[in-house]
Amino acid sequence: MRVFVAGAAGAIGRRLIPELVRRGHHVTASTRSPDKLALLRELGAAPVVVDGLDGSAVGEAVARAEPDAILHQMTSLAGGADLRHFDGWFARTNELRTRGTAHLLAAARAAGVRRFVAQSYTGWNNTRVGGPVKTEDDPLDPEPARAQRETMAAIQYLERTVCGAPLQGLVLRYGNLYGPGSSAELAALVRKRRMPIVGEGGGVWSWIHLDDVASATATALERGLTGVYNVTDEEPAPVATWLPYLADVLGAKAPLHLPRWVARLAAGEVVVRWMTEGRGASSAKLRAATDWRPKWPSWRDGFRFALGIDEKVAAPFARQVVA
Repeated sequence: MRVFVAGAAGAIGRRLIPELVRRGHHVTASTRSPDKLALLRELGAAPVVVDGLDGSAVGEAVARAEPDAILHQMTSLAGGADLRHFDGWFARTNELRTRGTAHLLAAARAAGVRRFVAQSYTGWNNTRVGGPVKTEDDPLDPEPARAQRETMAAIQYLERTVCGAPLQGLVLRYGNLYGPGSSAELAALVRKRRMPIVGEGGGVWSWIHLDDVASATATALERGLTGVYNVTDEEPAPVATWLPYLADVLGAKAPLHLPRWVARLAAGEVVVRWMTEGRGASSAKLRAATDWRPKWPSWRDGFRFALGIDEKVAAPFARQVVA
């Protein structure tokens, strides 16, 4: 299959391209940065420089690639995490989820592409009522924090537009990512004890290793799935469980505990909700529809053995505090 991967130079794309190539697919990979062309070529793709917000350039690149499928992996997070001003931090990613998605879908229609797979997210955007683990049939949070309203709207636009397009549209909601080759920001926060347990730490998170994201995405593409599917490991866990474990893996001191009101003053409403009211997600639908199983079914083994560790220091922890 000829596959066009848009936004291929990020943490996911760097795992996804080799996985697709290993399975025998011909990959054209786009990046906004000319500096990333050599990397994409080394991974086995035919690289191309494209700004995902330039509709003409996107259309031309897709037409030249003549793909059978488009994989939308475009995101852009500049600088360090800013959870207090979440929508500002995600401003360009939100444009890529709206205007960028529209450009890719228009290019797909013009080039006669029938399969379209888009990256979405499951985590803080899940409804915060009911049980601790949500499926694809559960609604997204109808009342996100004020600082996340634009990001929630962008996620909803992407999912609605892709699933409603006149082609085989598939949305994959990735859980919180981890693995080597991504940002060390979260690991650094844990080591410095700047990632506290808020309240009772009852917010439930679902994790997924970057390599498992790549294999799940390739499998879902090959099976021709449509609709919305969660991509997570098999052990959703509250913050009070996974955060101390991560600190131990990193050789850090146990995380501090903060009351909700102190955390709200220090870090804002987004952090308090995510750490205390978050809901995990189930990937049972994807596992039932395919033979895909995560290599790391639990973050416990994944954190300990697959963060990317040299002999002395735990390597970068994957950046996703991503939506």
